[in-house]
Amino acid sequence: MARLKEIFAKEIKPSLKQQFGYKNHYMVPEIQKIVLNMGMGIDGNDTKILKSSQEDLAAITGQRPIITKFKKSISNFKTRKDTNAGLKVTLRRNKMYEFVDRLVNIALPRIKDFRGLSIKGFDKFGNYTFGIKEHIIFPEVNFDKVEKIRGLDITIVIKSIKKEDSFELLKKLNFPFKNNKDN
Repeated sequence: MARLKEIFAKEIKPSLKQQFGYKNHYMVPEIQKIVLNMGMGIDGNDTKILKSSQEDLAAITGQRPIITKFKKSISNFKTRKDTNAGLKVTLRRNKMYEFVDRLVNIALPRIKDFRGLSIKGFDKFGNYTFGIKEHIIFPEVNFDKVEKIRGLDITIVIKSIKKEDSFELLKKLNFPFKNNKDN
């Protein structure tokens, strides 16, 4: 069992239940899945670059990414239908908790001039989305073999009743949020 999953089950879940006054433990907010997305742009058609990005994302997540395709052609964006758009990985269960643990404790502190994550990344359902400009902040990626530094979009899908519940869950999982006065 992942270290963070044990901490969540034994400490965080009971404290959130008590804090919000829920009647049973199924009402407590919890992470359902994490979706990582790496857009490739024009480089999606180059098989060498696509393969190296796929290997990097597989090293970061421990799971092989799928290649996403454009759904329709848009001339202004220079996209063609059914060409490669990017890479996507969906993490669940133990791999999800291991990724969150590595993200919060190892990767995010390695970002240059990092001041915290924005509170504005929550949608109306309580899910949290944020972007990372450099995928090389993860220690699994070999910096010498990277041809081009790419960005990542990370969406954390949370089962919760309100946005505030999701925010409290992520705070208890040690996500480094900016102070309200810094926004």
